[in-house]
Amino acid sequence: MTAQDTIFGKIIRKEIPADIVYEDDLALAFKDVTPQAPVHILVIPKKPIPKLADASPEDQALMGHLLLTAKKVAEEAGLINGYRTVINTGSDGGQTVYHLHIHILGGRQMKWPPG
Repeated sequence: MTAQDTIFGKIIRKEIPADIVYEDDLALAFKDVTPQAPVHILVIPKKPIPKLADASPEDQALMGHLLLTAKKVAEEAGLINGYRTVINTGSDGGQTVYHLHIHILGGRQMKWPPG
């Protein structure tokens, strides 16, 4: 399965609904359907990159854009006391959807270690 064939690819193409909170030419952010915190938003690139380990040097600007998008989305979500960003990579990293995505988790005190 390629990244464009995942549920996130279908969300990008608007084939299935999502609670989209941000969109631009390069990225899309939407609320997670199974939130793990009071605020749980995913930021994804529109370019299909299966996992962080598959990003290449040509993706440098896009990767920076995704992090700045996560910052903007977190601010717009009112996470003034902080938040956690997570990128799960591969099966040992807990990745279940093979389309690169950044989790924004907030609205409560995060614990450490995370798991």
